[in-house]
Amino acid sequence: MNTQKHKYSDLTPDQYEEHFSNFLIDSWSYSKVATFTRNEKDFEMRYVYREDYKISASSVSGSAYHEALKLYFEGLKQNVVCDLTTLNQEAFEYIESIHANEWKLQKTTPTVENCIEKAFKNSTILLNNFYAEKSIYENDIEEVLFVEERFNEWISLNGVDLPLPCHAVIDLVYRSKDNKIVVLDHKSKSSYTDEKDAKFVIGKQAITYVKVLEARTGLNVDRVCFIENKASKNKDGSSQLKKIDIELDKDIIRLYEAMLYEPIKRMTQAVSDPDYVYITNDNDSFVDKAEIYQFWTKTMIAEIEDFNIQDSKKELIQKRLKKIRDASISSINPKIISEFNKNAAEFIQYNLNNKNMTSQEKIEHILRTFGIVSKVQHTFSGYSSNTFLLDVNAGIPLSKIHRHKLDIAAALNVGNIRIMKDLFVHEGKSYLAIESSKKREDNLLFDIKYLTGVKIPIGLDNFGNTVVWDLENNSTPHMLVCGATGSGKSVCLKSTIEYAKHAGINDIIIFDPKFEFTKYSSKGISVLNDIKDIELEMRELVEEMQERVKSGINSKKLIIFDEFADAVASSKKGKELDIIENIQIGTYAPKKVKGLFGEHTEQGLPKMAMRKVGEFKSLEENLKILLQKGRSTGIRIVAATQRASVKVITGDAKVNFPVQVCFRVPKEVDSKVVIDESGAEVLYGMGDGLIKSPEYLNVIRFQGFFKP
Repeated sequence: MNTQKHKYSDLTPDQYEEHFSNFLIDSWSYSKVATFTRNEKDFEMRYVYREDYKISASSVSGSAYHEALKLYFEGLKQNVVCDLTTLNQEAFEYIESIHANEWKLQKTTPTVENCIEKAFKNSTILLNNFYAEKSIYENDIEEVLFVEERFNEWISLNGVDLPLPCHAVIDLVYRSKDNKIVVLDHKSKSSYTDEKDAKFVIGKQAITYVKVLEARTGLNVDRVCFIENKASKNKDGSSQLKKIDIELDKDIIRLYEAMLYEPIKRMTQAVSDPDYVYITNDNDSFVDKAEIYQFWTKTMIAEIEDFNIQDSKKELIQKRLKKIRDASISSINPKIISEFNKNAAEFIQYNLNNKNMTSQEKIEHILRTFGIVSKVQHTFSGYSSNTFLLDVNAGIPLSKIHRHKLDIAAALNVGNIRIMKDLFVHEGKSYLAIESSKKREDNLLFDIKYLTGVKIPIGLDNFGNTVVWDLENNSTPHMLVCGATGSGKSVCLKSTIEYAKHAGINDIIIFDPKFEFTKYSSKGISVLNDIKDIELEMRELVEEMQERVKSGINSKKLIIFDEFADAVASSKKGKELDIIENIQIGTYAPKKVKGLFGEHTEQGLPKMAMRKVGEFKSLEENLKILLQKGRSTGIRIVAATQRASVKVITGDAKVNFPVQVCFRVPKEVDSKVVIDESGAEVLYGMGDGLIKSPEYLNVIRFQGFFKP
């Protein structure tokens, strides 16, 4: 093991910042080196300009296979063996997490549905192969040390301290039964690596793993294994899992270091020179040449904002981009460059994002490929989404369009779209409404002009209408707000409080178990954080409600209950609610006492004991009472939670909350729990929400207000 300290490992944060400012990338990896060696222009596109690239169904199935094996070996590390069904479920969940605009559409998989189907099929075959032949792994494992461990380490090759850290993910590290340290990599393959070339081809990847593991842990690796799993069945009936072992000694390590050092040196020199010209390899069969050349022309005519470049590299790459653009425009007419770009896009058959088409045209085009003739008659632009009103030809079942949601999303280059459950009526005509998320450029700022009476503004829809919660409407007394972290839930509560104050509602109580609203306690609003205080206040509110019923008081009182599900879960239950008092349970027997005037009988003293004399209602019960009976006395409640679970948001709960607001949630099932339909899982976040209310015919998409 090399114990010499790496010269870059002790830099100060300022020195690190200065050091990395000289490079177009911040780390190297084996995949980056391999890409640079194969096709420099592809490397530039992926890692310098960070252009989004599509993932094929085969690649997704391979990644899903890795996710499932990660689960299996994490279990094995704890002496737990996962069954095949669990592994398949893990793989399926990974595949379902891939957004529509991330799939690479090809001749064999021309739709997103085809891609998903192929990925499901391949991952199932790969896992069946693994489970049938997993002894090839387990017969050698004595102890699992690391599973899918991520490394970002400074390493040395050929005695040279590399100026960029190495990023690597090692699938498996274990101690073998012959007490060797083994690094193992899972590979899903369409064909096995040729045995003659295997050790030379994968030796550079092997030494990368060896070096980062040594740098992090000091462990000396004795062997690197690659186990290849082929989805297509071997015709000779042989094993589907093929194991390639690389036994390591000093000479082998030196050989692989030398083989790896040369391309790393060339790549490092390239990324340290902002004027380096990356060469296109026209013989590269791993890339779409049209995509490469379209990217090439994009660098000649695009601005820095058109690329997904991290902030720390923008200044460096902007200078590079300006030089490329200035040199190109001085020698080639910009019209020629644009025309070449357009021609290149035409050869990218299944990616409409590169076509010179409007969003409306893309929707119409993609549906036409499935035999659906339609026309986008109206387009409305909102803060976080656009709405397209689709006029569909007679005789075409609308369910057919719903089946192609992912394909429409892929055409628009978004993760998913929402199609309104019911038809939307605009100017007296019914349309199918398609909503597509977009990057929000402006905030919808809190403004008193949106307030009318006690109609509390929640946000604006894509048609410019104010979405409100009417506190005077007896059919909308209480509101449920749900959304994941960062979705805009807390901001919605804050704007609701501010609008309520401006509407003249001064009696406001905030239950704040997570301490997000403490600033309001200085504004004359009662804010309670401790669960005991919340429980006590809720009991007093129920008593106040009963008094209001008797006296006929109907003044508005607003209760904001943030994270009510967590509060209910941590509140008192069962015997904790018992009311215990020291009460008399009898008397002791009389006693005869001798006194100055003779003997007399004294009555027995009271016998006391702690006994249950009643029980308090739980926090959940008191909340339910307040929801059911408080509406007629002017009490209005907003309850918010991150947990969109049927255990939290029960049928009874939803009946008591006629107004239901749902911001972005992780899964489709969460959206259905809150608003009875899907859609919230595809929202943009940051105030992009859906509201279901008796005041509106449809579930309405809106952008929430932001109060600085």
